Order: sequence, then structure tokens, then C-alpha cells
Amino acid sequence: MALQPLPDSSTPDLATREQEITLLLEVAKLMGRSGDPDAAIYRILGMMSQLLGLNRGRVLMPDPDTGKLRIRHAYGLTDAERERGSYSLGEGVTGRVMKTGQIALIQDIDNEPEYLARAIDRATLPQETVAYIAVPIVQDEHAIGVLGVHRLRRRSRQFQDDLNVLRVIASMIGQVLRINQLIAERTAELVSENRYLKNALDTQGAKYGILGESPALKHVLKQVHRIADTQATVLITGDSGTGKEKIARMIHHISQRSSRPFISLNCAAIPADLLESELFGHEKGAFTGASQAKTGKIALADGGTLFLDEIGDMPEALQSKILRVLQERVVQPIGGARDIPVDVRIVAATHQDLQGAVNAGKFRLDLFYRLNVIPLHMPALRDRASDIRLLTRHFLDRFNHQHGWNVVLDEGVLERLEHFDWPGNIRQLENVLERAVLLSSEGRIDTDLVDSILHEESRINPGQNAVARYESAPAETAEGTKTGPANEAFRPSVVRPYRRVHADEAQQLVQAIEAHGGNKTRAALALGMTPRQLRYRLKKLGIETT
Repeated sequence: MALQPLPDSSTPDLATREQEITLLLEVAKLMGRSGDPDAAIYRILGMMSQLLGLNRGRVLMPDPDTGKLRIRHAYGLTDAERERGSYSLGEGVTGRVMKTGQIALIQDIDNEPEYLARAIDRATLPQETVAYIAVPIVQDEHAIGVLGVHRLRRRSRQFQDDLNVLRVIASMIGQVLRINQLIAERTAELVSENRYLKNALDTQGAKYGILGESPALKHVLKQVHRIADTQATVLITGDSGTGKEKIARMIHHISQRSSRPFISLNCAAIPADLLESELFGHEKGAFTGASQAKTGKIALADGGTLFLDEIGDMPEALQSKILRVLQERVVQPIGGARDIPVDVRIVAATHQDLQGAVNAGKFRLDLFYRLNVIPLHMPALRDRASDIRLLTRHFLDRFNHQHGWNVVLDEGVLERLEHFDWPGNIRQLENVLERAVLLSSEGRIDTDLVDSILHEESRINPGQNAVARYESAPAETAEGTKTGPANEAFRPSVVRPYRRVHADEAQQLVQAIEAHGGNKTRAALALGMTPRQLRYRLKKLGIETT
């Protein structure tokens, strides 16, 4: 069996070249619209037969279950012939081409012992000298299949011309198969993500926009279901961007007040001199510019729920009036002379430390107790690391639909997102995902893009809250005892920006931990990291410490 053709010095005529060019142009067009690879490859094999006399073309590929080569695509073969075309690796001419990755040219199939005539009975072929050519279909320097054809030996067309064309056609078929594989992989990824999201959306908070399965969030949702139908005032605390208003809306919607209004007011977004009018309303002529009466938010929420966001920013003069609403269930508009009864449940929220504000004389103690009947604390995203994958897929799905794209995540992206500190919580994650979708290329969000975005995000330290959390927390000694704030010498001015883990920093990390007696919290502060960033780097570098 000849695995390499002999060179042919004959010069092909103009008609031959025109046929080859016509074939290649048509194949290129098919590749551009190869949404159906079966139809595209069938058409390619058909044109090879009609234009160049390369007949009974077939594409053989390994069966995923048995590993045997089987005819996947063919032109001019019956179903029975296709079914018989099965070869082990190295078996016959076709199996040998697959195994070696070399071209096979059999100029006379009747005189080649390795030609098995298994798929096509020799009696069905022309009763003259028939040749067989097999070319490997290669991807990433490995044969993924074989393109085989018959031709009559007596044709004036030179074998070398056929070989040259078949090499190009095999490469093009390989590209069609590769495109189809990529489409199938992306479709499978999207189906998997949609199934994951659908399962997550069956959780108890999902219909209210609260996604997550972490223990910290489940604890909050359990409390919400327990207190929703009570009339008690609720105080929701937590960092900005943790979803405090969503929880307030959930409380309202699963309570007996759900058919009545849910009124929301951000106390920090309205100037102090207008806030009282917004809350209590006013009578016509109560002050300059009050050309008509206005109903306040409290009265509008009658029978329902009033959500007071950022109540820690409410002026002290108004705090006493809100206290009266809670105690006596009445409001009096500005300029009014009579009390108006109201049946309203107040849910308040703040990202501030209200107990600290009480101690500093900036918030009334009696109002604090009235609000804090049922305290709910929304966990920060850094305390819900197990929810980041779910939230990421949710936001990716939303922005794909919003922008009409089909962007997917490369391997390693979710891991990077899970180990970022997220000072801006869910709102920040949402922003990062939308930016990544819009900046992605070739329909994928890769790790380099995410690293770049997270590096920029890590420069944002509003009020240096992240640093303050660790500086104010008691430091733990190597013996496990608690001390006061960490030594000033070990406190960084800011947490260092996010950056990728490099092997050459392993020694620095180990030395810092040893220098602080094994205390990872103080070692992290000395390195300009959060303890979580240090733990992530130790894990990535495979460093075990006690």
C-alpha cells in the first residue's frame, strides 16, 4: 500500500483548474452557512463527484462508544453500505490512515491486499481499474477522521491534482465539524446554566428576586417567613448592596398586607427640609409654595407597608415624629390641625451602626427600640461565597437576554469571582458581570478580562470600610486568645488591589505568617490583604499552615 503518492510532473489544463476553483468556492460558501453540518458535508461530497469525478465520498469518524471508525457522512452510498463501513483503528486502508495520519493512494483496489471492500461490494463498481484515495481530517495536529473517495484510474486528471484538492477539502470539512462542535458545546453550556437557574428559582426567595442557597441567606429567609404575618416593626441591617429593599418587599408580599400598598422612601435621598413633607404630607398653604394639599407617604401606605431605607440618616427632629406614628398610629400633616389614624407596618433599613449612633447621641434610643423589635441582618456577599456562582449565572443570563448576546464563561472565571472580597456586595457583582458581557470578545468572558475588571474594582474603597472591619476586630494570637486592635505597624492604609496569584510570592506569604507567630489575620494586614485574600492565595499555591 502506498502511503505517499508519487509526484506527477504533468501540468493540469485550464478546465481542470476551473473545476477545482468552482468546487473550492462552493465549499467556502457552504462553510459560511454550515448551521446543518450533515447537509453541508453531503453537498461537499456531491460536488466532488459531479465536478471532479471523485465518487462515493465518505467521511468516517470514531464511534464514541466503541472507538471504531464508522461512516458518518456519505454521498452515493446506500444505508446498508454505510452500515457495513466499520473499521478498527489500523484495520484496512482507512483504519491505517486514521492511525498514522498519512495519506493513502491505492491506484488499483484489486491489487491491494489491505483494501477490504467491506462497505462497497466490488461487483457494484465499474468493471475496470478503480482507485481509492483516503486523506486524514486533522484538527490540532491529530487525525479526527478520514475522507475517502473512489475514482477511475483511466481518467485524464492526474492523481496529484486529486490529492491536492482532497487535502484542502479535508481541512474544510474539519472546520465545519469544529464549528458544529463549538456550537454544540455552547448550547450545552447554556442549557446547563438555564437548568441550574431554573432549579435555583424554585427556592423560597427567588420569586422576590432573592437568589441564594447559602446558610447565611437561608437563615434570613427562614426568619422572614416566621415574622411576615406579624404586625411587628422590622429593622433590616447590612452593607449597601446586600438586598435590604428586596427583603422588605418580600416581607410585604407574603404578609396579609400584600393586597395593600408597599411604599418605599430613602431617607438619605431627600433633603432634610423636604423629608417631613414627603412623610407626613401638608395642607394647602402650610408653607410657601404649598399651593395644594399633599398626602404623605405614611398615609399612602395605609393598610400596607412603609419601607424607610437609610433611616440612620433621618434628622433628629423627624425621629420623634416617627416615634409618635409607631406609638399612636396617627399622622398629622404639616399645617394640619387634626390627627389622621393610619394602619401601617414600618420596615426600616440601614447600613449604619444604629447602636453606635445612639451612643454618639445621633439617634434616639427610644426610636431605636421601637424599630428594632425584629432585627434582620442581611449577610454581605463575602459571607455568601457559595451563592456567587448562582448569582453570576443569573446576571449573565439576564444581560445575555438584555443585549441579545450568547456570552459564556471560560474555565477559572467563577473561581476568581468567588474569591474577590466584594465590598459593594451584590450590586457590585451585577455591575461587574454587565461590564464583562459588554467587553467580552468572541462570545466568551475569559480570566484575563475578569482579572482586569476586578483589579480596577479593588481600587474602590469607600470609607475604607473593608480595612476598618479588620482593624477594629479583635486580633487572634497564635495561642487562639483575643487581643485588642492589631498593632499599628501591621495596618495597611488600604487593602491592595486584586491581582493574580503567582508562584514567586509563596515565600513572602510563608515568611509573613511565621513573622506573626502563625496569626494569618495579622499576616494578611501586614501584607496589605484581607484575611480572605491571604487564604485564597495559600490555597492556590498549595501552602499548608497550622
